[in-house]
Amino acid sequence: MAADIITDPGALCGVEGAGAMPACTIRAATPADVEGIAQLFNLPGFRNGTLRMPHQTVEQTRKWLETSAAAGGMNLIAVKGQHIVGQASLTRFVGRRSHAAGIGMGVHDAHCGEGIGSALLGELIEAADNWLAVQRLELTVFSDNQAAIALYRKFGFQTEGEHKAFAFRDGSYVDALCMARLHA
Repeated sequence: MAADIITDPGALCGVEGAGAMPACTIRAATPADVEGIAQLFNLPGFRNGTLRMPHQTVEQTRKWLETSAAAGGMNLIAVKGQHIVGQASLTRFVGRRSHAAGIGMGVHDAHCGEGIGSALLGELIEAADNWLAVQRLELTVFSDNQAAIALYRKFGFQTEGEHKAFAFRDGSYVDALCMARLHA
């Protein structure tokens, strides 16, 4: 895994201890990060908040990253030490929806509540607002994921609706909220 090779440190998330060392660094995902991203995607808590299936392979993750990059998507990771502890992506829509983009993200099971989600989402919003001229960011989030819903609301996302029986997860159907943020 190449997560320890950071030539452009990017944004910092959180601080550790009195020495104010960065808790993690946000940067673009690269093909060298695929193994670490696959490990992150396969964590039970991470997967529980997404539409990913159990046991995602490194090759599936590689194809996802390549496809996303080819479509002009933005894929970020949060790195703490030599470990990938978070991932976020922005996918621009096309045609008459080119003013909008969808986002998805997640944080390592053992690192929730450390500000990693806020740092990743802040970077996506910064890029959308100031570099990509995206007017509308949208997402779906499982209705029982209260921590994620609170994070999105903190960044100005509003609930626009609810999908009943949106996805089958761990033996039952779960609902999801549609949320969006409009850039002023």
